[in-house]
Amino acid sequence: MKKLLFTMLLGMVVFALAACGGKDSNSDAEESKVIGGDVEGATELTYWTFAELHMDFFEDAVPRWNEENPDRPIKLVAETYPFDQMHNNLLMSLQSGKGAPDLADIEIGRFPNFLQGEPQLLEMNEYVDPEIDNFVQSRFEIYGKDGKYYGMPTHVGASVIYYNKEIMDKAGVDIDSIVTWDDYVEAGKQVVEKTDAMMTTVHTGDYMTFWQMVNQQGSDWFDENGNLTVNTETNVNTLQFLYDLLYEHEIAELTPGGEPHAEEFYAYMNDGKAASVVMPLWYMGRFTDYMEDLKGKMVIRPMPAWEEGGNRSAGMGGTGTVVTNQTEHAELAKDFLAFAKLSKEANIKLWTVLGFDPPRWDVWEDEAVKADNKYYQFFGNDIFDTLLDIRDEINAVNITEYTPAVATEINTNVFNSVLRQKTQTAKEALDQAQEAVESGMK
Repeated sequence: MKKLLFTMLLGMVVFALAACGGKDSNSDAEESKVIGGDVEGATELTYWTFAELHMDFFEDAVPRWNEENPDRPIKLVAETYPFDQMHNNLLMSLQSGKGAPDLADIEIGRFPNFLQGEPQLLEMNEYVDPEIDNFVQSRFEIYGKDGKYYGMPTHVGASVIYYNKEIMDKAGVDIDSIVTWDDYVEAGKQVVEKTDAMMTTVHTGDYMTFWQMVNQQGSDWFDENGNLTVNTETNVNTLQFLYDLLYEHEIAELTPGGEPHAEEFYAYMNDGKAASVVMPLWYMGRFTDYMEDLKGKMVIRPMPAWEEGGNRSAGMGGTGTVVTNQTEHAELAKDFLAFAKLSKEANIKLWTVLGFDPPRWDVWEDEAVKADNKYYQFFGNDIFDTLLDIRDEINAVNITEYTPAVATEINTNVFNSVLRQKTQTAKEALDQAQEAVESGMK
């Protein structure tokens, strides 16, 4: 009973990785659209999402499907719900055996809840297996179980570092000479000495950068068997590194607003107060929408490695689109989902319609992907050169039903005691977090 109650409470946590959505996923807004309703004889499929932006993608996909499959047209009734409401209702519908849609988006942090026991989702291996060598495979593994793939990915979520080249040039730093985090620290010292900017900021309300750095080193909050590993030596050393950026090297300061999606941080970056930030590629949209003065100044590069030859990226965030076992049109729904998410054209559309890094890497050099758009105009023409360079260095993360509990502990307690108040060491705080999450898992 205690475990069930704890899981229900976790369901109320707004998981940070929902950042890849469009509008605020936790607003009370709700939207419904009928896509393809003007086609005579179309089969109706229902689709639930928590991200209004994803509707734009299917508004493009459905007409293309109907044009290419005139004998099997569909009408997609697409509905957007608040983040928690959608996931909770979907889980209850699947558990009760009624009320679920044909298709649904499930955010990466909630996906483990849908894989417990016998998944109430239809596996997609017949479509994935022939194409998987063309994809960043870790993007399927996070939505799979026992060798079966259930969720079709929406993006890679490849972590990169965004440099303000104007600041770096003023400091006399060649950004392409930054290979390791040690190089990064030395470059940061030059930035602080020769400019009015800091090298970066350290978030205290969003643990994504901490997780990215941990993941680079092959560590995580959980191992592949679901065992809690919050307080490993690697994780402790990584948190200590963030502390040192602030208080030993003095090349960083605490992030205004606490996290990289705060208005205070947007203003801070837009004013040229920091030379870099580590975030996934989908963060490009935050720059184009909220930091417009940085257009033409920002460039995208691989994350520094912890040692030469080490991983220079991590896969963060994500949404898997699924077919539920309650659909009355299983083959049609699966065929359409494969068409919408797995084909080359579909992955090109993930970039051209949504601005997401396509999980199918063999389109990264396609002419359609190279066509000029607002992202190239903002960051330069080498975005996909960077992606190609790091495509084999993007580890999967291990997500469990208790990942939100780890997020809460780190964002509220660990960062506060270590980075803000400086009342605990990195080891003390992560040991305490390990104990707190373990108690809830019992």
